[in-house]
This record gives sequence, structure tokens and C-alpha cells, in this order.
Amino acid sequence: MSTLPVRAVFFDVGETILDESRFWYSWADWLRVPRFAFFGLLGSVIERGEHHRKVFELLRPGVTLDALRAERRADGVLDPVAEERDLYPDTRPCLQALAAAGLRVGLVGNQPQPIESALAEMGLQVDFIASSERWGVAKPAPEFFERVIDAAALPPAQIAYVGDRLDNDMFPARAAGMLAVFIRRGPWGFIHARRPEVAQADLQIDGLDELLPGLQRLGGRGADG
Repeated sequence: MSTLPVRAVFFDVGETILDESRFWYSWADWLRVPRFAFFGLLGSVIERGEHHRKVFELLRPGVTLDALRAERRADGVLDPVAEERDLYPDTRPCLQALAAAGLRVGLVGNQPQPIESALAEMGLQVDFIASSERWGVAKPAPEFFERVIDAAALPPAQIAYVGDRLDNDMFPARAAGMLAVFIRRGPWGFIHARRPEVAQADLQIDGLDELLPGLQRLGGRGADG
């Protein structure tokens, strides 16, 4: 049996375990922008390393994202609530496999607090769910990853953090002393995967079905070393 290099795995949420396409589609539709055009703008913003708010600034100059949200609410349009159908197909099997391997599993990303109840209602096999809004600190702040370490109740070297971004996930997780796993999917994942810095990840995967085998290989190398 392979030796695992960590005792806990924490996951980013958006575009790591959840497909956020419905969220972006709802904005494109409400703004009356073709979906492909919206995603084209999002891709260019990501490529330049800008915050995704820039997409809305380009589409509605001079109007803040908070103002747009208020306008949407006034129109009776709310952000989609995460549902089972938004889970990537490999999410649930991966979480179950990690739990069966005896690992502590957590879900926490830059998300509004309601995501916690939405995820909890899905009955996912996890030990911990949190959000940046409830914590009052967001990635890539070091304090966010300190909270992850506190939640895991383990030394950082025994924690893996899985995410789709170099800036928000991989770099700060490594700086905190964690094992950084980069997943290549979603708008950020596919763009960031082309950057040479991705080689700094301890593990690169294209899907969550590759996570446990990848961790086992890393553990095997450590045992051989």
C-alpha cells in the first residue's frame, strides 16, 4: 500500500469541485451579451492577470459590480445557487476515495457564505466546509491559508491544497508550507496551465480522478528517498 505524503486535503471550490458555468451564463444573459463574447472577455482578463471584476467594468463602464448586483436583484435575478448538477462528475468519487484512504477532507475557497449550506446539503463526504466570506479573509492572503492549517489541525507540510489558479491557490499554498496541487480546468486553469510557473506545483492533474493516485506516487517517492 502506498504511503501518502499528507494527512489532509483541502479544496478550492469554484472550478475545482464545482463547474461555475451556470453562474457566468446567468451574468452574460442578464447583460444581454452573447455567452461566447462574455467568456472571450473573461479569458482576456485572466490572461492579463486582472480581477474578474474587470469583465463587468468593460461591459458596463463606470458601474461597479456591487451596483450591478443590486440592479440584478431589483430585476428579480439572483445568482444561481450551487446544486448537485454543478459538481464536476469526478468530485464525489474523489472525496469518497480520499475519505476511504483515511484523509481529512475540507472545502474552502473565495466564496460567499451561502455556498457552505449549499455544499452541506449535497451530502458530500467531507470533514470541513467554510467560505472566505465567513472567515473574513480571502485568497491569496496568507491569513486564509493559516485558517486552513488551523482547520486541518495539522502541520502545513501534512496538508495538500487543490486549486485551479497559480496566483490564488498554488503560490500561496506553497508559501504556507503546504503541498500544492494544480488542477487544469475552468477558465483560469487552462490559461494558467500554459505558464512556466505551473512547474512549481508539487502535483499537476487534469481531473480529480488523478488526485489520489498522484498523491500515492508522491508518497512512494518520499518513501524511496
